[in-house]
Amino acid sequence: MGPPNIGFKPTARMYKLTVLVAAAAAVCFTMWMASSLLGTELAPAFGSVVPNVLGTSKDTGGRQASPLDAGRLEAARVSYDAPAPGERVNAAIVVLVRNSELDGLRKSMRMFEDRFNRRFKYPYVLLNDQNFTQEFREGIAAITKNEVRYGVLDDTLWGYSPSVTPEETDVMLERNKNRYLYGGSLSYRFMCRFQSGMFYRHPLVRDLDWYWRLEPDVEYYCDIDYDPFVFMRDNGIRYGFTIAPREGRRTVESLWYHTREWIKQNAELLPARSLVNWVMGTDGHYNLCHFWSNFEIVDLSLYRSAAYESYFRYLDNAKGFFYERWGDAPVHSIAAALLLGKGEIHWFEDIGYKHPGMLHCPRDPGMHSKCVCDPARSYTYRSACQTRFSKVNNM
Repeated sequence: MGPPNIGFKPTARMYKLTVLVAAAAAVCFTMWMASSLLGTELAPAFGSVVPNVLGTSKDTGGRQASPLDAGRLEAARVSYDAPAPGERVNAAIVVLVRNSELDGLRKSMRMFEDRFNRRFKYPYVLLNDQNFTQEFREGIAAITKNEVRYGVLDDTLWGYSPSVTPEETDVMLERNKNRYLYGGSLSYRFMCRFQSGMFYRHPLVRDLDWYWRLEPDVEYYCDIDYDPFVFMRDNGIRYGFTIAPREGRRTVESLWYHTREWIKQNAELLPARSLVNWVMGTDGHYNLCHFWSNFEIVDLSLYRSAAYESYFRYLDNAKGFFYERWGDAPVHSIAAALLLGKGEIHWFEDIGYKHPGMLHCPRDPGMHSKCVCDPARSYTYRSACQTRFSKVNNM
């Protein structure tokens, strides 16, 4: 008697499928066994070449290992390509940062290196009002192999305007603390004054011709396969930006009044034509438009010019950096609009960028092909100030 007839006859194709499934299972089992051995018995002997994929170790008490744990600093995870061909200018990437912002700066530099600087290899200048810790330096060394220069700010660069007193400032901070963001912050005032007219005087910056400002916790979304410094120099551009929002009116209540007073006293320092109507409305008042200076690429001869130096000194004596909250963004922007023509200011539309609060992502298909961001989320194409920049001309 033969096997029972169950109405099912295996085909050759099914036999082949059974063999393939069995082979796949054998491969998976072999890989599992190998990984188990490497992760337990063999890992101590080959610790230098076998990574601990879970990131834990006995010396960290079983917690997630930090790249900053002593003796465990990881190498920078980036392909350091050969330097891009072409000329370099006398420039640096300049960052004002606290020790407590290490993680945020590592994040920014990781993206900045990947998108641009791993090939163009400009040095970084990191500035702090306190000495940098060893942990901070090691954390940055794990992110980049490019040169990093560390500088500390003394009280000639980081401090009060000569026209104010600490006592009067305390009164104004208390008055403004609930009126706007950072209304009661003294360190924010120091920062705004420093970025407005002091940073380029630091010994690590004063010999540079160009600078690119970088900050902690920003994101770069697009490959930058050319040198913006060289592009600007070759095209007569002196100021570059990505995002142009409006400033909070309460923070700059008297800034335009003092700007007009300075203009009256220093008309000989102004060019015959400029882009001043980008920041000035038809009523003659400041329309609050400004270039968001957390990203700016600048020919530093602009800030070192007699006109800008005169403008900054006037504002510094007008007390508004401390008794109001004048930011470096409106100060830089008004000065650029007063002192430059439209052809000297460039919108880097192709550089996708995010600072907490606002994002730019190019929507042009040719530009966006190099990016990983969503143009629909881009603030810039909805910005009235950005639209105004595209329409206004010199006057």
